[in-house]
Amino acid sequence: MEEEIKEEFLRNGFTLDEEEAILKKCLTFCINYKLKPSDLVSSWEVYYLNRQLDDSVLRNAEMDGFLMHLQNEQKEMIIKDEPGLHVYSSKDVEMILNYEDEDRAEGIPGTPNRSENLYSDSFDFAQKTNGGGYSSSKPSQLVTPFGQRKDKFLVKFSVDNLPNMENGDNTDDNKNAEDDIIKRVQTQKKCSLVFHGSSPEPGCRFMYDRIEDRFNALESRIRKHASALGASGFYEEPMDPSVASQRSIFAVGMICCDGEGHLNDKSVLLQSSVEHSGGQRVRLELNKLGHFSIFPGQVVGIEGHNPSGHCLIASKLVDYVPQSAAADADLPPAKKQALDQEIQSTSLSSTPVEISVIIAAGPFTTTDNLSFEPLTELLAYSSRNPPQLLILLGPFVDSEHPQIKKGAVDLTFDQIFQLEVLKRLHDYVEYMGSEVRVILIPSIRDANHDFVFPQPAFDIHPPDFKDQITSLTNPGIFEANQVKIGCCTVDILKHLSGEEMSRNSADGTPSDRLSRLSSHILSQRSFYPLYPPVEAVPLDFSLAPEALHLSLLPDLLILPSDIKYFIKVLSVGGKNEGEEQAKCVCINPGRLAKGEGGGTFVELKCKGSPDMMNASIIGI
Repeated sequence: MEEEIKEEFLRNGFTLDEEEAILKKCLTFCINYKLKPSDLVSSWEVYYLNRQLDDSVLRNAEMDGFLMHLQNEQKEMIIKDEPGLHVYSSKDVEMILNYEDEDRAEGIPGTPNRSENLYSDSFDFAQKTNGGGYSSSKPSQLVTPFGQRKDKFLVKFSVDNLPNMENGDNTDDNKNAEDDIIKRVQTQKKCSLVFHGSSPEPGCRFMYDRIEDRFNALESRIRKHASALGASGFYEEPMDPSVASQRSIFAVGMICCDGEGHLNDKSVLLQSSVEHSGGQRVRLELNKLGHFSIFPGQVVGIEGHNPSGHCLIASKLVDYVPQSAAADADLPPAKKQALDQEIQSTSLSSTPVEISVIIAAGPFTTTDNLSFEPLTELLAYSSRNPPQLLILLGPFVDSEHPQIKKGAVDLTFDQIFQLEVLKRLHDYVEYMGSEVRVILIPSIRDANHDFVFPQPAFDIHPPDFKDQITSLTNPGIFEANQVKIGCCTVDILKHLSGEEMSRNSADGTPSDRLSRLSSHILSQRSFYPLYPPVEAVPLDFSLAPEALHLSLLPDLLILPSDIKYFIKVLSVGGKNEGEEQAKCVCINPGRLAKGEGGGTFVELKCKGSPDMMNASIIGI
């Protein structure tokens, strides 16, 4: 079995440092936890990504940490299988002791606790009620693990490219009321918002996609890539890859897997378009390539030859579309010329405008209650450090929350969303004034919204703040002060990490896997290029072609994921002589709430380009 484990690691691009010792430990893990070699390697990939290890070498020093990861996975599986089971930890003991201390202190006069006064002062804006009625924003009187956390608002990672600017590491929570008033008076200028695309609309029909819709969506992607690569001038016109030929040809097609399971060296197929090959598939051999990264559904260009007609031997793989060709692919000549003139005039006349943004992704409440304490803390932080734009990405009413899954709530999901989320946002906007803007982006995990992807925006129309609180489709693209921002709440990074097959350079050059996974979104010009999709994603192909297409290269790409938070500056293009290189900042803000504790969010200030940006990942 040790040989099977070794082969599985090598197949997934990992090498072993101290081979004998590591394989013995891995064999023990498989026996103790009843794991197959493929399951063990999948767990290692998750551990590898979360720890952000630099290279793909499996070291003996990481085995203890990997064992802890496996134990946590097993515990989560047990809890999932037995919903009523509670695994006690040190946090439970601390909570019990805190309750006992409160009981003893009850009724004893003394000096008020300074930290409690600060807590109530900092949330003053969130406790406002209309007419003295019920306010869901009132802080809970119960002592929770989240309320007892330490190291609040610490900067965990930062990128500083702008001089003489605050970095967002505002850890001083003890600001007095006068400072808060001054901050509110000095709120920054209201940012401009321009939304791109409007589909799907709230109330749209879904679950009506047909096999024809799926075929047309995939065929359209292949044809667009083929025409864009041909129009770029860097490559020949695409040909049929299934025809036997001794000379080198250039073909464009979609990567497919021969059967179920993950890609491997023997199961890679290339499906070309109906126009070029009648939609036929041909086996693709990649042994001559020094390095590559592929996944099912990826549209690529292949230079190679097919001597037998049964196997295309690749000598070069092109996994992206040149930016100039991608921008022009779908436009008629007249509109293309008008757009070029508009871009030139805009670039000459406009000057970069600074924008400040706070970005947070759900869940917005901890798993032990529905008090939405992390959301309240985030809004309190935003009131002390006011951004021009607050971007909140779902889930808001998380269908994976234990109380939601059990149905142990007295309110409907819509009522929870209205009372616990929108009510807090209304109070925040009212407190901050007319300059602040809030954007909500739903998730397929939102229990109160349509379970479909692409997903329409929330149907919210706050009467007093309709210009300040806005909902966007999932995925969605918009511009804020001329900074182009793309967002998608489906965990595409995690899905790609489970399906990707890659080979690193033979010279040992380390590869940043998180940057590589993120780059696939930009190079494929699609928010969800994976096909077939992960089983949990309700992808509707009747909505997909228009809504999933990345119509422009964003300056900021926000991709919330269960993988560890990061901020990466990605370079796109520039691989051919005379081709321009573009940059994009990809951000995974992490989750605002993780289990019973707090997670992370991002505070960002940008002035026109990725090279002029300050960004910080902050623990809530």
